[in-house]
Amino acid sequence: MDRRKFLKNNGLALGGLTVLSSNANALGMLAGINPLKDFKSNRPAESDRTFKSEGVESLIKEVKAAIKDKEVAWMFENCYPNTIDTTVDYEVIDGKPDTFIITGDIDAMWLRDSTAQVWPYIPLIEKDEKIRNLVKGLVNRQVKCVLKDPYANAFYKDLSKRSEWESDKPTPIPGVHERKWEIDSLCYVVRLANQYYESTGDTSIFDKDWDKAMRALVKTLRTEQRKDGTSPYRFERVTSYMIDSPVFSGTGRPLKPVGLIASMFRPSDDATMLPFLIPSNVFAVVSLRQLANIYKKELKDEKFSKECADFADEVDAAIQKYAVSEHLDFGKIYAYEVDGFGNKSYMDDANVPSLMSLNYLGAVETTDPIYKNTRNFLLSDSNPYYLKGKSAEGQASPHTGKEKIWPMGIILRAMTSEDDDEIIKCLTMLKKTHAGTGFMHEAFHKDDPTDFNRSWFAWANTLFGELIIKVYHERKDVLKKQFS
Repeated sequence: MDRRKFLKNNGLALGGLTVLSSNANALGMLAGINPLKDFKSNRPAESDRTFKSEGVESLIKEVKAAIKDKEVAWMFENCYPNTIDTTVDYEVIDGKPDTFIITGDIDAMWLRDSTAQVWPYIPLIEKDEKIRNLVKGLVNRQVKCVLKDPYANAFYKDLSKRSEWESDKPTPIPGVHERKWEIDSLCYVVRLANQYYESTGDTSIFDKDWDKAMRALVKTLRTEQRKDGTSPYRFERVTSYMIDSPVFSGTGRPLKPVGLIASMFRPSDDATMLPFLIPSNVFAVVSLRQLANIYKKELKDEKFSKECADFADEVDAAIQKYAVSEHLDFGKIYAYEVDGFGNKSYMDDANVPSLMSLNYLGAVETTDPIYKNTRNFLLSDSNPYYLKGKSAEGQASPHTGKEKIWPMGIILRAMTSEDDDEIIKCLTMLKKTHAGTGFMHEAFHKDDPTDFNRSWFAWANTLFGELIIKVYHERKDVLKKQFS
């Protein structure tokens, strides 16, 4: 697609919602709806959509028909297709599908966000060739990104474009939007390729470039164990936002090498407080084991397969030794961050990976005692970033301050729940806090949902759609409720 047309379509994507204030009535008027009565689709006109899928449209109709609550049905119709409606730049390059996916209101692709944005469409992959090519194209694009810079978290479609963050130190190379080192960025690359492979059996993605990228990925994770106490990575940004850069000239706080992998940033793109971010280390264990399986089963490289498997075992053992502790009130739980010296931070961040999302990521079962204890802690007043307000209660993030709840956190709570009443509670809060827009946001004020961040945040939108589909398949009776 022509880049100018793509950006123009994106600007039209939400009917201009991104340029208005977050006042619910103004947003509803702009969309041509009374959000409390008409529930007309808030999707862009079909001619303005960036990608189309019959499979997605068919599933929307099927699931929407099963939702009794008209407002929630309307939210699902708006949110689930938001990624393909507004963020996809798909083409064929050198005979291979190539998919570039912006995060929403920023014209750049995050490795993390792009994987998460297409994730809810992957179950359609066997029946919908367009979705299959979309996902395969994203695998190919992410390979290009990792080969460009395995430490970077976000990229431009034009790999020669200079970053708007040129003042960062070191200056990002052309094609890189920003270079915040986050373990999860690389994990999401593996997650996508592995799921595409398992869903299709298509091994053609495992070409020479993919193999080169995976070896660079593993090498980067190894380097960031910092066993000799050093790292080539540092990051500095001139800003008044103190968690936009690691301390000590961009190198982070002291750590003791214990087998864990250092991450200078969280999936919120905020700097870590203590260098070993536990949810991301758990995610790395999952990813390394997936790579071990692929290299053993498909690429017949026993040596590298064993290297990945042994690496995963080493990190997992360090997690159990250094990140699991006895809490005074909740028993054994996971810490959020540690430094290897014995210091630990007990909290969570609503972004994924989080401690709450470990079950969602396939790292633990909901019945796992440590996960259950951790989840109880996260949903309690003992968690400094669990907020309760007039509008809702839920996980927050230092990224948005001390008073804003993330819809993503409420969604992940529901997705990891085995309790119908808890899921209903979460859906009710999501219904009450979209501020009349029919979309999810990055965060909203705990006492006033019309005070929110980001009108166009495709990951949160598509994740809400994924939740509804999960409930539809597993707990259809829940969708027969009126959420109030």
